[in-house]
Amino acid sequence: MALNLAFMGTPAFAVPTLRALHDAGHRIAAVYSQPPRKAGRRGLTLTPSPVHAAAEELGLEVRTPLNFKDEADRDAFAALDLDVAVVVAYGLLLPKSVLDMPRHGCLNGHGSLLPRWRGAAPIQRAIEAGDPATGMMVMKMETGLDTGPVALTAETEIGASETAGELHDRLAAISADLMVEALDRLGAGQLTFEDQESLGARTGREATYARKIDKAEAAIDFSRPGEEVAHRINAFSPFPGAWTEMPLGDKRERVKLLRAVAEAGDGAPGTVLDDRLLIACASGAVRLLELQRAGGKPMAAGDLLRGTPLAPGAALGMTSDDA
Repeated sequence: MALNLAFMGTPAFAVPTLRALHDAGHRIAAVYSQPPRKAGRRGLTLTPSPVHAAAEELGLEVRTPLNFKDEADRDAFAALDLDVAVVVAYGLLLPKSVLDMPRHGCLNGHGSLLPRWRGAAPIQRAIEAGDPATGMMVMKMETGLDTGPVALTAETEIGASETAGELHDRLAAISADLMVEALDRLGAGQLTFEDQESLGARTGREATYARKIDKAEAAIDFSRPGEEVAHRINAFSPFPGAWTEMPLGDKRERVKLLRAVAEAGDGAPGTVLDDRLLIACASGAVRLLELQRAGGKPMAAGDLLRGTPLAPGAALGMTSDDA
């Protein structure tokens, strides 16, 4: 059964879901996205969001309110006479009056296994914490932050050296399939929900907050356990990019660390242990697999070492001037 819906999303993560709902034959009355932002080298060009651009390509009406405090924006939303609104990474808080306007409320695609990792950065925080798995969930939105009852779940394992960028793209595809299934069930009157309190008790998952990534977190501290260091490197790749200082040539350079895996090893934290970038940590070690020099492209560790070898015993990490 085709439904009359609004789609609300902003970044590239939400685009596969928008396209999937369009291809499934639902009537998308309007697409809501955050307003175009200044971009370009001089920051003078207004650039529409990825969802905005995709919606225009599909011939859909796009609306970009700053928020829903303006009565005219709320009235325009109500006039769509929606069966449901689908929200994926919209980035704006919706007031209760808006959440209640569609006949079946607002369904949100969220990238974690709720109630674990509510909030802004669930993908990164799941990797950083060393979670073995994560997933997508379709939930009904409430005024609380990611607290609504859950309808559908699609779980997926997190690879040992999988980065946040890679997991982001996998979950975006999973989100599209899961939301199409949710709307199929909704149209058939077969979509049911479980509150997060009982879901958490049944699965053993406690509510946790996935705070926004701060660039200040990106400096790597090798005086932490190797597994923890590897998880943080992978969680912050590609953005903001974990980093350390390396003695390359005749100077120390800040280098982004884009992929790593924990391994056995022993030595003073930050010390290079072999000729393939195994770095000692407080316990164990971390193997650096992919890096990026300033102004350069991401490269495998072997490619970096061919031009600037790092002998065992070299020390990575911040100097006293950086502390």
